[in-house]
Amino acid sequence: MLGKSMTVRKAEERDVPRLMEVFRQARAIMRADGNTRQWAGEYPSRDVVLEDISLGRCYAIEDDAGAVVGTFAFIEGVEPTYARIYDGAWLEDTMPYATIHRLASTLDSRGVAAACFAWAWQHCKNLRVDTHADNHIMQHCIEKAGFTYCGIIFLADGAPRLAYQKI
Repeated sequence: MLGKSMTVRKAEERDVPRLMEVFRQARAIMRADGNTRQWAGEYPSRDVVLEDISLGRCYAIEDDAGAVVGTFAFIEGVEPTYARIYDGAWLEDTMPYATIHRLASTLDSRGVAAACFAWAWQHCKNLRVDTHADNHIMQHCIEKAGFTYCGIIFLADGAPRLAYQKI
């Protein structure tokens, strides 16, 4: 069960303007919480969102009224930046896994992360996710969903991220 009134569906190109607004609001949430470095500038860009949609890995989360209140990328298969983990280890490193990226919600929505994690768990029993050290809200949501902190990974640009896994 995803949560009281949220549904998850594949995002479509017609959703892009709303998804960009969701990302704008998510950046505002982060900034208000003191997370000033994650998702700098206009990340994720429209091009990133369009690529996720074209690859079938972008999802929209709707409230009970059908309004898009969140989004995430669900990527099955190897995540290159997860090949090496520092100051820890993955709980399990041989089975196929899926990764959750670019999870975002609107300013006034609640339960988006829980809906995302519940949906992802229904689709894969080996999940990985990472977040910025300053993203205390996301760390709380990740841990509340039953993920275990595993160590630090580095993005392609060298930025460190806290890495979690749930199996």
